[in-house]
Amino acid sequence: MSQSGSLNVTPARKTGRPSLERLVRIGFIPLLDMAVLVAAEEQGFARREGIHLQLVKDVSWSNIRDRLAFRQFDVAHMLSPMPVASQLGLGSNPYRCFTPFALGRGGNSITLSLELYREMRITADLDGSEDALANALALKAVIERRRREGKKPLVFAMTYPFSSHNYEFRFWLAAGGIDPDSDVIMTVVPPPLTVDAMAARAIDGFCVNAPWNMIAVEKGVGRIVATKADIWPSAPEKVLGVSPDWAEKNPETLSRLIVALDAAARWCDDPDNHGSLAEMLGAPTCVDASPDMILRLLKGELTVDPSGRTRSIENYLMFHGQAANFPWISQARWIYSQMVRWGQVAHNDACLPQVEAAYRPDIYRDVLATSATAVPLIDSKVEGVGSGPTVVPTTHADLVLDPHRFIDGRAFDANDIPAYVNGFAIRAR
Repeated sequence: MSQSGSLNVTPARKTGRPSLERLVRIGFIPLLDMAVLVAAEEQGFARREGIHLQLVKDVSWSNIRDRLAFRQFDVAHMLSPMPVASQLGLGSNPYRCFTPFALGRGGNSITLSLELYREMRITADLDGSEDALANALALKAVIERRRREGKKPLVFAMTYPFSSHNYEFRFWLAAGGIDPDSDVIMTVVPPPLTVDAMAARAIDGFCVNAPWNMIAVEKGVGRIVATKADIWPSAPEKVLGVSPDWAEKNPETLSRLIVALDAAARWCDDPDNHGSLAEMLGAPTCVDASPDMILRLLKGELTVDPSGRTRSIENYLMFHGQAANFPWISQARWIYSQMVRWGQVAHNDACLPQVEAAYRPDIYRDVLATSATAVPLIDSKVEGVGSGPTVVPTTHADLVLDPHRFIDGRAFDANDIPAYVNGFAIRAR
């Protein structure tokens, strides 16, 4: 089946550097997972392909969506569910876009206010060493006690309704027996405003990408209780969102951009480059945060509590390894399953071609098939396998993917979405 829908994009293969650089305008939100984009420009990978990347900082995902639709951006740093939502016509101004390249994975965390966490410690007798699921169960105990006392529901923030943050926050809450639609209030706060919102007591917790979780901890207002690695390490995070109109007019530029981003992603994964990467990301034009803190996050060294408790997470941020840039159709389908689970859309098999049109492994494969990158030869796999590694055939040798289980222990078979969704005890009714 063609994944292009109404879009007909066949990027040209790399044939040598053009004599003139082509300007590509790209919008981004100040988060560490825009690393591949800044490295592509600052380290010369884009220039080597005849491209000048004009990076434009924005404050909210709705702005990113609208400015791509209004042709102010050619491509964009985008939440992994946004192309799926756009293809399904969900949300306001659902301009259809697609992704041929994922920008990596990891970096999300759930942070609760210090006041709420202290209440959890007292209620559930926590000592601070508990895992993510134990923290969710402790939160459930607090919610039940607050309900008995007639207190207002807790308010939790995510960055956008169609986001990994929303689905991961809900997944974690539900794993602890908390219904995000009836036990708490879920609201939207843009990433750069989450820490201030918590400090002002407007919200009791949030899920967002680095560095904002650790900034909340270091400002003494928050406590990290779960990370993406605890909920589903392989969850797609940010992607390159592409305007179909621009792609149709600029197939070779899109091809060259993917080549540049592939090289930049490999560079970002090299620990020897993390010092330089932290300096670039820390600049006011990018994330505008302490390079020292960014370096610790790139190493997976998190300060989770203002008291100084730390946690080390291998591959907390991954930019290239483990096929992190491949746009898996099975992951697009998992995103769709969460939209169905939480009542954002009703399941309909007729929608699946639209879901698949959002993720374009065919373009990724066409561009990089002859490169040094091991490109998967399949588009889908069972997600969340926790019992052992998954072996994927690639353009080189077989690729062994680490076992990455969901926090609830259930794997996702992309071929039976209704059974998967109906298997959740907590879901939209």
